[in-house]
Amino acid sequence: MQTRLSIRRPARRTVAAILLGGALAAGGAFHVGALQTSNAPAAAPAVLPSLAGTIERVTPAVVNIRVEKAIKAEMPAGPQEFMRRFFGDRAPWPDKWRDWRPAAGVGSGFVVSEDGHIVTNHHVVDGAKDIAVTFHDKRRLPARIVGADPKTDLALLKVDTDEPLAHVAFGDSDRVRVGDWVVAVGNPFGLGHSVTAGIVSAHGRQIGAGPYDDFLQISAPINRGNSGGPAFNLEGEVIGVNTAIFSPNGGNVGIGFAVPASLAGDIVTELKADGAVERGRLGVRVQQVNDDLAAGLGLEKAEGALVASVDPSGPAAGAGLTAGDVILEVDGKRVGEMHRLPRMIAARDPGDTVTLRVWRGRGMESVEVVLDAMPASGKVAGSGAGTGGFAGLDLDRADGRVVVSDVAPDSPAARKGVRKGDVLVSVDRRPVETPDDVDRIVAELESSGRESAVMLIRRENRDRFVALPLGAA
Repeated sequence: MQTRLSIRRPARRTVAAILLGGALAAGGAFHVGALQTSNAPAAAPAVLPSLAGTIERVTPAVVNIRVEKAIKAEMPAGPQEFMRRFFGDRAPWPDKWRDWRPAAGVGSGFVVSEDGHIVTNHHVVDGAKDIAVTFHDKRRLPARIVGADPKTDLALLKVDTDEPLAHVAFGDSDRVRVGDWVVAVGNPFGLGHSVTAGIVSAHGRQIGAGPYDDFLQISAPINRGNSGGPAFNLEGEVIGVNTAIFSPNGGNVGIGFAVPASLAGDIVTELKADGAVERGRLGVRVQQVNDDLAAGLGLEKAEGALVASVDPSGPAAGAGLTAGDVILEVDGKRVGEMHRLPRMIAARDPGDTVTLRVWRGRGMESVEVVLDAMPASGKVAGSGAGTGGFAGLDLDRADGRVVVSDVAPDSPAARKGVRKGDVLVSVDRRPVETPDDVDRIVAELESSGRESAVMLIRRENRDRFVALPLGAA
């Protein structure tokens, strides 16, 4: 005999009324902020802090950014399919379908010096021909790019001004606790200055955005146009740069991601000094150590970065590192999880000597490595994890084609069935020949407000389309 459970909505009763009714039925007393019973001592009502003071202090330093770009007008979808069907990857795309046309984008930023340095996201200003910054008092000034770092999606702008500007400073994001209040200020949907609030939901989130994934997850609502805006603590310090959202429908669902101030502050300092970021390079490909690998290697627990391969021309090879080594420490600091190693190495300068503690052949050894310079473009050495760019895809160029070299686990691309070795034929029905082509088209789609990019994937001479979400805020 089956028992059927029926759940119905109470007629004309709110959730608060249901909870209140339950409290009274139990014989207790109901108070705002506390639930008291006859057997428990009274608790002081919880008082939520007012955010007005913080907002008044920081808002003058937050700016809106409008960008004018030029993008290429591609061949219409119908002729593209015709050319691809008859010519394949060697289709002769006429130049007349690649004329430039104007496009506009909006974002947010914040002033970090009284002389006019402004932090924002790289994807907000990438490819910009003109940049205009609007301040809280409606002043509008032209800006130029001082430097940018695509790997962390950060950029530094500069406006010229005759008077000191209101500015804010980076705080210590390493001291931020899950549950601490956070205030986001920005320019969602181009509406102008808007303020939202929430809490820090998690540390160290990896979302497949790049080799240095280490985001703060926040619940303060952020949307398109908030990109590059600040996330403040209650003291008015910047603890993160709002960069991305998780959004199945293109709108806010309460899951946002910010580059932590501990990383952003160092990047901005280097951009201000040199206009670019120099990173150390180890020259290895690594993978996560799971329980099975730990047992097989004789490790007490699953930790560190397992060297899967070594670049023969890199500094690790010269220092004697080999496949099968497990890097557990860098200069006395525990690696912990594999994804921390790229950030630890990238934080050092080319030419620095680092001491690695390595598990090798069921014993510990120390290895000194003199780092060389990270290439300005290409795959991130020291990571090798292949959890790189858009939607969790790592892309390489091989034989004139764009090839998926790796896919981040549980990334949007992985969930859509994209695999290592797949060939990326087109994005938005536009043929691509290099990873830079992919980056350019994705940036254009994000600037135009698109929610996803349609990609044509080829595997074993079979083609199929997949739609991958554009997750930038």
